[in-house]
Amino acid sequence: MPFFIYKGCSVGDLGVDIDEIDMINLQKGQRIELGLSKVSVGLGWDPNDGSGHAFDLDASAFMLGINKKLPQDEFLVFYNNQISIDGAIVSSGDDIDGTNSDGDDETLTVDLSKVDNRIQEIIFTATIYESERRKQNFGQVHNSYIRIYNTDTNEEIARYDLDEDFSIETAVEFGRLYRRNGEWKFEAIGIGYKGGLQFFVDKYV
Repeated sequence: MPFFIYKGCSVGDLGVDIDEIDMINLQKGQRIELGLSKVSVGLGWDPNDGSGHAFDLDASAFMLGINKKLPQDEFLVFYNNQISIDGAIVSSGDDIDGTNSDGDDETLTVDLSKVDNRIQEIIFTATIYESERRKQNFGQVHNSYIRIYNTDTNEEIARYDLDEDFSIETAVEFGRLYRRNGEWKFEAIGIGYKGGLQFFVDKYV
């Protein structure tokens, strides 16, 4: 059954210890062993100070099984489902215009100790809501970025400046956490697309 994403709808049935490093800047494709139980993904951007529609960016997490699909719909954390069914990922909420904070406007907090055993990897994405209708892309959104960091210390593991690195795109597959030999690792993916959240839903649901 197709799974479509509209705001206001319910989900329905649907090898390095970073504690020892002050700053990490992973490039695309690079991987690192976390050595952490809690990480956060932050998405930030400036509000539209001109005419036209507000910039509504969204951070989402897809919790995937061994077949690279959601075991059930409630393993997708996004604006209409702000906590995963296992309680491992919690969203700070939906910022529809970038005015929530001078820093991260949306945050996904991940407690890896709570992740369901069926989950083998977690994909993090950033998208622009209704980008096609509003004729928007990341290049128009000043100071837009997505980052993953140590929840306790705020030390960044990886970061992309969306307005510079993905100026003509409207969706980014930022990175993934994945299990390997009983440990969690992070891979910086950094692939941009001209699509929206629906693109990733069609791919992973």
